[in-house]
Amino acid sequence: MRFFNTAGPVNCDDHYSLSPLDRFDLEEILSLIAQKKYFVLHAPRQTGKTTCLLALMDYLNKKGEYKCLYINVESAQGARENVYRGIQAIFSELADGAQLFLKDDFLEKIFAQVLEERGEDHALNSLLRQWCERSEKPVILLIDEIDSLVGDTLISVLRQIRSGYIKRPHAFPQSIILCGIRDVRDYRIHSSREKVIITGGSAFNIKAKSLRLDNFTKNEIRNLYNQHTVETGQKFESGCIDFIWELTSGQPWLVNALGYEVCFEMKNGRDRKNHITSSMIEQAKENIIIRRETHIDQLTDKLKENRVKRVVEPILTGKRVETGFCSDDVQYVVDLGLISLEQNGELNIANRIYHEVIPRELTWNAQMGIQEKTAWYITPYGLLDMNKLLSSFQEFFREHSEHWIERFQYKEAGPQLLLQAFLQRIVNSGGRVEREYGLGRMRTDLLVIWPVKAQSLEAKETQKIVIELKVLHKSLEATIKDGAFQTAEYMDRCGTSDGHLVIFDKRKDISWDKKIFRRSEIYKDKEIVVWGM
Repeated sequence: MRFFNTAGPVNCDDHYSLSPLDRFDLEEILSLIAQKKYFVLHAPRQTGKTTCLLALMDYLNKKGEYKCLYINVESAQGARENVYRGIQAIFSELADGAQLFLKDDFLEKIFAQVLEERGEDHALNSLLRQWCERSEKPVILLIDEIDSLVGDTLISVLRQIRSGYIKRPHAFPQSIILCGIRDVRDYRIHSSREKVIITGGSAFNIKAKSLRLDNFTKNEIRNLYNQHTVETGQKFESGCIDFIWELTSGQPWLVNALGYEVCFEMKNGRDRKNHITSSMIEQAKENIIIRRETHIDQLTDKLKENRVKRVVEPILTGKRVETGFCSDDVQYVVDLGLISLEQNGELNIANRIYHEVIPRELTWNAQMGIQEKTAWYITPYGLLDMNKLLSSFQEFFREHSEHWIERFQYKEAGPQLLLQAFLQRIVNSGGRVEREYGLGRMRTDLLVIWPVKAQSLEAKETQKIVIELKVLHKSLEATIKDGAFQTAEYMDRCGTSDGHLVIFDKRKDISWDKKIFRRSEIYKDKEIVVWGM
């Protein structure tokens, strides 16, 4: 039985899969190779880069026109700035790959001698020259994880390839594809030897083009999931594919992770007689987030970097950025896959799952440190008492906010993040919080969804509560007026009559007695509880 793959390259015999060669423009790549170009293929982690490169190697070797070799140089990352050890690791990969994929042991026989005689700063150039001169066919080299190399090791590899460029195709690879997360032009490489920052564009100025591997389309998701239905008979109910697209925006690992979780991990999904529903997909999403899967962990670890923070924090707070962003920072965060740059120039978090993961990850420690019990806020009818909960948070915020916000790396978003941590701690026992935030929105909208387990007076299956968060920028009355309009609009969209507006007053010269208040506003026949903090 095949399954959805979430670890390593796709094997079409084991995994539901899309044709790797259809993931990129094969005709363009073949044209670049025929023109003897050196170019870049880049995409965020776990989008299928390695799978595509392996398929390309297999395709080119079967055609018989070229000798193509794929190598992964990540093993050289451990060498760090030790260029000799780094080149030695890359030589081992070249020799092993040539033996495994091409049944060619020439590199194995000579690489130790070449490294010893030529030294680490010329040995790669010399090894590739000797190999290509001996080959009856032009050599194509696919180098994966190139940006895992560090400092002087990466600089040496790029410069040796550049210096061999004029010898192609008879005495150097006809075409080389460098593959990694980022475009080589965006590399900022610290050279310990030269005590300067070297840019990738300078060290590798022979790049002809940069190609990016895109996410899945909605039709590709449908194709992938239909393979499961064909092979097992298990159906996905109407709306599931649209919902998966809405959650993932086609990010390949997320698409596969949801499929694996709902069809192979969740007990009711493993029973092939049961149809897969949107509510099951929702639960699968929550399971993946709570487990903090490696993909999620690696991504959110990047949030600690200052250049990521400079881009993500204004999106979290909803601020307008009057002076604009540093374009290098934006491109870096786009390449990581954390944000998307829309055609109209807007910056958004890349997909709804990341949209939820980022604030939850940033508040993880706060969630663990807040000693609140869900049972304190549940009515006898099983409803969440939001008035009691926000009153308690108001008291907590007054007493502890300075201490907690100081501990956040994203201090500008601290008040909003602290409330989200408080809420998340409460609803983790069964409910969920959906978030809407974005650059220039000047607010954060939260929708708390709580399953009603006891028989309530209103006989609801789920309770929906809207909470809008705003930072005081204008006068209090003007902020309340804007906020009431926005909260009422969000309540209407979510189909609930339970709405709250929280206003954070960051002015240091205003006493807590004036900041803390609770009052009700009526806007378009909707009662909105306004909380000052």
